[in-house]
Amino acid sequence: MTQAQATDSLFLAFQLALAGRYSIDRELGRGGMGIVYLAREVHLDRLVAIKLLPPERLLAQQTLRERFLREARLAAKLSHPNIIPIHAVEETGGFVYYVMAYVEGETLAERVRSRGPLTSAEGTRVLREAAWALAYAHAQGVVHRDVKPDNILLETSTGRALVADFGIAAAAGDSTSDGVVGTPEFMSPEQALGRDIDARSDLYALGATAFYMFSGRVPFEGATPTEVLARQVTAQPPALASLGLTVPRKLAALVDRCLAKEREQRPASAQLLAEQLSVALEQRREVPAALRAFVKRSGRLDGGGTLIAGFLLLPAATIASAFVSAIAGYATFGAGVSVLPLAYMMGAARKLIRMGFTHQDLEPAFRSEVERGREEIASERHVGPPSLLERIMPKLALASSIAVIGGIIGVALSPNGWWMNIATGTIVTFVIPATVTGLASLVNLQRRTDLDTAFWSRVWLGPVGKAVFALARRLRGKGTTQPALTHRATELSLGLAAEQLYDALPKDARRALGDLPTLLRRLQDDAQSLRQRQERLLEALADAGDAASLPHYADVRAIRDEVQARLRDVVGALETIRLNLLRLHAGSATVEGLTTHLGLVSEVSDQVERLIAAQDDVERALRFPRTPTPTPA
Repeated sequence: MTQAQATDSLFLAFQLALAGRYSIDRELGRGGMGIVYLAREVHLDRLVAIKLLPPERLLAQQTLRERFLREARLAAKLSHPNIIPIHAVEETGGFVYYVMAYVEGETLAERVRSRGPLTSAEGTRVLREAAWALAYAHAQGVVHRDVKPDNILLETSTGRALVADFGIAAAAGDSTSDGVVGTPEFMSPEQALGRDIDARSDLYALGATAFYMFSGRVPFEGATPTEVLARQVTAQPPALASLGLTVPRKLAALVDRCLAKEREQRPASAQLLAEQLSVALEQRREVPAALRAFVKRSGRLDGGGTLIAGFLLLPAATIASAFVSAIAGYATFGAGVSVLPLAYMMGAARKLIRMGFTHQDLEPAFRSEVERGREEIASERHVGPPSLLERIMPKLALASSIAVIGGIIGVALSPNGWWMNIATGTIVTFVIPATVTGLASLVNLQRRTDLDTAFWSRVWLGPVGKAVFALARRLRGKGTTQPALTHRATELSLGLAAEQLYDALPKDARRALGDLPTLLRRLQDDAQSLRQRQERLLEALADAGDAASLPHYADVRAIRDEVQARLRDVVGALETIRLNLLRLHAGSATVEGLTTHLGLVSEVSDQVERLIAAQDDVERALRFPRTPTPTPA
């Protein structure tokens, strides 16, 4: 019997066993653990995915069969937004199978194979959602034991990551040739050795999955499963940062920590891993639309107006030269290539300043756009190391250009005689190769990096951009609007907005409000101190192998929770001040009411400072390194 005939007979027999309950539509995929079918549940009229376990394996081993049913039913009790729910675990007509919700999408493995590695932002989100799913399962006493890209599904409509097959691999006896359960490329060292595993083995597998998701390759490869397992136990994986990827340093370090050989060196739990990933996502805040538009369009001299000005410049210079003088023609041309671009840049800078942005806001905006461009290039094509031709072309362009320049100098020094013929021949011979190889080099370079953004980044962040912004700030008119909340830390944006609203108040109102700017700076310093402390506490908890490896683990978690609550209070106080100042400008609030509120806000700052002092004493008692408090501005 051929494989196709066996498949057809299995399909028909399975459909016959399910008749009246499920109507099978087609096969979705197959692997060592069985076959997945798309079906419709008749009673509820909904699409489901049915995974049929290999009949020959389960029928031959009654113990394995009972174990699978027990483990699968335990996994069916899991209910979480990032876990594919199991509706039923059944044994019908000699077939053992489980019914899952059908989710339209593709596996993480399929996504990487079809479109290349994920960007750092998208990958961090997927990783965090998978960590949330694992944290929930671990809290219910369920260890996955086979976390890998094939078991993470990306939903098409939402992009949500869902984890499948909790506990199923071990329960179904899906082992390697060595009898070790799991997938060798994503298996923890202790699992490869056949030892007892726990939740941190899942974190190792998730780290290997993240390595594959960001790089497109697994940490360890080998000709046989045995060779891969041996490397999992004895070899160190390459550091993710060493692969030249556009992955933030802290994120790469977090992946490396998950791949630690000793489980005590991995994050203590999936929940702490998810918290660290949340911090990484917060640090990649979206750049405001106005800055994105400036970086990509309005800050560049590449629009239609530039083309029109370029076409008009030469006729204007020619007319000035013909009807006035040659000097006037040169002056017109010089003004066109210098004054007009400067005026355009001045207008773009003034527009940003009126919206409340400063020159300092440009650096993170350009940096974000450069990083985004790298990620887009990496996602569109697999750009490997430069080929031999790509390395040679810039050198050919340079050599040809030098030859052309030498020929021009030769013509200038020897306008007559045989030397002029040689120089002219050199120019004619090398001008085309210089042009072609130069253009080809630029095209290849543009294929690997966003040259336009890199060029304008140097213009705006260099001396020219600083001078333009300084001049535009001096020339800006009154009535500047409040600044938009940007990618700065929230407390800094709120403080800047409140200070500028305060500066725009009449002198009598400012006098009645007392030294409001000092209070705003106090609140900003408090928030910055709390934010630094929060990040340090999160890293310390993530570095801890378990509760026993960090002294007073529970106390440290309590300190972290209190810090997060006080940070919300301080940011909320700054937001309220800003809103009250806006109401004051609109005439819907009074100075007296705002003054009363400022007294309450001052008490919030005092409470934060007392909290920091008290926590310093507690942390010294716990022998926990102290976070330096920033010096007030």
